[in-house]
Amino acid sequence: MNLQHRIDLLVRLKEYISANDEAWQQVKEKAGQENSWFIPDFVELATRNIARSFLKKDVLEQWAANYKLKTINDKPVSVGIVMAGNIPLVGFHDWLCVFISGYRAVVKPSSKDRVLVKHLIEKIGEWDKEAGNMTSFSEMLKGCDAYIATGGNNSSRYFEYYFGKYPHIIRRNRTSVAILDGKETVNELEKLADDVYLYFGLGCRNVTKIYVPEGYDFISLLEAFKKYNYLADHYKYKNNYDYNLAILLLNKKYYLTNGSILLVEEPGLFSPISQLNYEFYTDGDSLDTRLKNEPDLQCITGKGRLPFGAAQCPGIGDYADGVDTLAFLSGL
Repeated sequence: MNLQHRIDLLVRLKEYISANDEAWQQVKEKAGQENSWFIPDFVELATRNIARSFLKKDVLEQWAANYKLKTINDKPVSVGIVMAGNIPLVGFHDWLCVFISGYRAVVKPSSKDRVLVKHLIEKIGEWDKEAGNMTSFSEMLKGCDAYIATGGNNSSRYFEYYFGKYPHIIRRNRTSVAILDGKETVNELEKLADDVYLYFGLGCRNVTKIYVPEGYDFISLLEAFKKYNYLADHYKYKNNYDYNLAILLLNKKYYLTNGSILLVEEPGLFSPISQLNYEFYTDGDSLDTRLKNEPDLQCITGKGRLPFGAAQCPGIGDYADGVDTLAFLSGL
């Protein structure tokens, strides 16, 4: 199958997502039933971002041209993909890289995000049998020429053991932070709320810690964050909020809250669901230097950095962990 035909099929998939017909609506509803973290707003956001940022014809053609992908791939190796399931369709980009490269994908979808991924990939197979044969699903990944695996720090050790002797990309836990200067507008703080709350904070591009100048007044931030107070009605999120609040109270630890998030002064980058860590800083240059050498960071948002509100809107060339997936595949 030639490259242009694969691109045309991906553009057709964009049109299918955008049309939002009854069958697609039922699939999205089923995904929410199987994983209660996948509320309709977040499923809609994830699928819309994929259609808008990944599946436009000009975007795909330029992306392929940047890597000088062959029109016909005469050596289609097989690539095993272990997908995560923390946010809707988080593993789609890995499959997209393999598909546009002309390789065969053997996919192990996460049990948390099986419905959406399988439906969209199998939809392409309905339109074109040859394209459908380029992807298979399996619970056991054996005999592949290369592997892409995403998981937590513990599972990554198993991935290293099983896949280490093959060409591979293995991803571990990552998170994102924001740096504030105390002069942010209400609009900027509301966009920061998107970076914090979207997908309940479960993604590696979610901001789980903020750095604020000494003497920072949190009142404006907490007010701006109230746009997501409705998430406190979600039973799983509320359970996490209540649990973390109880721990803080038992430990007599200082915190601030607006009813849907807990602000806690903590040195760690990672925070539990419903909690946002913060740390004061005095020297922005030394903070920048420290964060540049931080291996657990995916994104840094703030003025002069990734804009507030953009963390959960990655482009097609924004690769997880900063590892260029398409360059890796092109070198196989």
